[in-house]
Amino acid sequence: MEDSSGSNPQSLGFTEKFKSWLSWSWAYVCFLWLGMVLVMVYVLWSPLKLHESLTSASVFLNTLTPKFYVALTGTSSLISGLILIFEWWYFRKYGTSFIEQVSVSHLRPLLGGVESGSTTGLFSSVNGDAEPRPSVSECKVWRNPLNLFRGAEYNRYTWVTGKEPLTYYDMNLSAQDHQTFFTGDTQQLRPEDTVMQKAWRERNPQARIRAAYQAIELNHECAAAYVLLAEEEATTITEAERLFKKALTIAGKDINLLVYIKRRLAMCARKLGRIKEAVKMMRDLMKEFPLLGMLNIHENLLEALLELQAYADVQAVLAKYDDISLPKSATICYTSALLKARAVSDKFSPEAASRRGLSTAEMNAVEAIHRAVEFNPHVPKYLLEMKSLILPPEHILKRGDSEAVAYAFFHLQHWKRAEGALNLLHCTWEGTFHEVSVYPKKELPFFILFTAGLCSFTAMLAMLTHQFPELMGVFAKAVSTATVRCCMQSTHSIITLPKSCG
Repeated sequence: MEDSSGSNPQSLGFTEKFKSWLSWSWAYVCFLWLGMVLVMVYVLWSPLKLHESLTSASVFLNTLTPKFYVALTGTSSLISGLILIFEWWYFRKYGTSFIEQVSVSHLRPLLGGVESGSTTGLFSSVNGDAEPRPSVSECKVWRNPLNLFRGAEYNRYTWVTGKEPLTYYDMNLSAQDHQTFFTGDTQQLRPEDTVMQKAWRERNPQARIRAAYQAIELNHECAAAYVLLAEEEATTITEAERLFKKALTIAGKDINLLVYIKRRLAMCARKLGRIKEAVKMMRDLMKEFPLLGMLNIHENLLEALLELQAYADVQAVLAKYDDISLPKSATICYTSALLKARAVSDKFSPEAASRRGLSTAEMNAVEAIHRAVEFNPHVPKYLLEMKSLILPPEHILKRGDSEAVAYAFFHLQHWKRAEGALNLLHCTWEGTFHEVSVYPKKELPFFILFTAGLCSFTAMLAMLTHQFPELMGVFAKAVSTATVRCCMQSTHSIITLPKSCG
């Protein structure tokens, strides 16, 4: 379904022109407004008796008691404190300042600011039209290419600990993926498709399974229902493989279903020890659907080839996908580092290297490790077992901690198999940064710092006014009187200027 804005280019063009004109004329509007204010002051100076009003204001300020200034500063401090508390709460919950959010969302577009473009969907189209640029792809949530099976793997954790291994946010993203991936054309939904759309949205696992059986009752050839049963009801990988094969026979020409099922069948073969068969299935899938590269099937292939210790084939896959024009990942960067470290790690010694210096091969390995750590600095602590591993999520944030968990969960065994590779990683990874970066990092917005300063300043004034009311009253009267006199003198000079010119 097309975007509503794209369906009316004339209205969109008029809006952009209006914003551009408003931004260009803003400075002239400010000057015009200032000129109108000066003209109004000049015209109404005598009728409104502004001189007498300013004089009476000066007299009024001189008659104020210290109690007024105590109340004024105390009220200002209270209001600024409440604003600070609200800003801090909003920042902790949403990660941004409320004032900045309002200004960016509502004021910036009116002043001609550039609006951020829409993000690309999780799955690219078969025609390759939706491939995001690398700069965008590193800042979005991706589906974990090696995500586990809920029924056969994630549920084991629940049986042992009684806790859920996946967050509701993660499962909700998966539900959105499945609805989009398995029901492409919403205008041609069959009754079983409608049931399956509701099934993906169900939070309770048993409700999802019941809905899948309901869809099968409506149509015995509902492949999406068998996919759900394979993912969530099957308690073993063998049972999941049987259900996926059943789904494959009835999937028809639905490309999305075919790709998903064949990929999961390859992962079943990998988990059941039929690794060569899994590698062949993955290669055939990548050859049959070359434009679905954004599904990162090559990451499944790399992990399987590492299990076979087919390092030459791993290098060939890296040569194809470790390209500057393609989105990077922890799997690509750290696998490249592993291959180069493996060539020198068995004989690497920090003491010997410090005496004689690094050889060319050792330098290449260290640079590869530094490149990987720069991409995702969270991975080494999991590979070196300085942080405990947990079950990987179904979605990951590239360059984030979730990607590090997902990578280390499947690739730690490959690093341990290469003798000395973890030792080389341990000796070199901390040299990448003076201080290991935390990605992403939240910084306090300017308005929170400004409000904190304002609150502290007004609170200090309130305390001084309460402790020294007479002294602060004299100071406030002196400041207010000087301000009124300065205002009167400047206004008088503006008013008399035209007469002197005349």
